[in-house]
Amino acid sequence: MGQTLLNLTIATPLDMVVNHAAVRALRAEDESGAFGIRPGHAEFLTMLVPSVVRWVAPDGARRFCAVDGGVMTVMGGRVVAIACREAIAGDSLEWLEREVARVRAAQLDAERRVRVETVRLHAQAVRQMLRYLRGPLAPDGQDIPAAKERGQ
Repeated sequence: MGQTLLNLTIATPLDMVVNHAAVRALRAEDESGAFGIRPGHAEFLTMLVPSVVRWVAPDGARRFCAVDGGVMTVMGGRVVAIACREAIAGDSLEWLEREVARVRAAQLDAERRVRVETVRLHAQAVRQMLRYLRGPLAPDGQDIPAAKERGQ
């Protein structure tokens, strides 16, 4: 009889990052610390913290996936499913570390650009409201009500 293996899926809202039908063992991390899952594990549900999920293929190869937290379930002693907002899979921790740093830097840059654009739009909206409240300007750049008071 063949060895029972785990079926592992890691999904984000936009992608199926990992879909392996043959996993010997898996390690993940939640608020209580790191834990392992092997075939035959009891039904299980936990909230993962941002961490690296590790697993071993039948040939002994180790695989990795950085997850930004998420929900992990074990069903039927062999189906492991992880749902998370972001995940990056790789074959080496060194590559994964570089890729996570690159993606994080790009996210921080995008967030910075959004903050700058938000401030710009806010300032533009305030200027528009002031123009509206102030009313039209005379050709010399003065308020029309102020120009009327001076008899112009």
